[in-house]
Amino acid sequence: MSSPEANLRGARRRVFAAASLGLAALSLSACGFRLRGREPLAFGSIALTGFAPRSPLARAFELALQARGVQVLPDPARAELVLQALTEARERSVVATTAAAQVRELQLRLRLRWRAHTPAGRELTPVAELVLARDMSYSENLALAKRHEEEDLFREMQADVVTQVMRQLAAVRP
Repeated sequence: MSSPEANLRGARRRVFAAASLGLAALSLSACGFRLRGREPLAFGSIALTGFAPRSPLARAFELALQARGVQVLPDPARAELVLQALTEARERSVVATTAAAQVRELQLRLRLRWRAHTPAGRELTPVAELVLARDMSYSENLALAKRHEEEDLFREMQADVVTQVMRQLAAVRP
């Protein structure tokens, strides 16, 4: 059996823990912190221009915008907002090699220069560039597996780019 003193100490610890948790939550809300969520978008239609034909990045933007209830239109003149890709590139460079000139490490980069404007040409966001990079080891013996890993890393970077651009589009008021 536990003593009344032990029960009292346990109760004090629980009260202190609850008070600490409440204080932490209060201080985070006071500084403007809130969990990431889907920011509402101030436009109902958008056109995506400048992307390569059958671009996986453009497709990811389409899906993200449609999930938020935004209609993706093929004609920029009919859209409320135009998201224009100025540069979209997947880059791959060798970072490290062995003494026998075999590749041991690669750096993968996904680059997007973009801007948002109205169909009339009024700039809503200045030209911005996002460059994401990931390093990966490489082995000729595992070439097929490394190719799949590379595609996974590019998909992950693509999702990051879409999230960052969507966050910036949430601040746009056409």
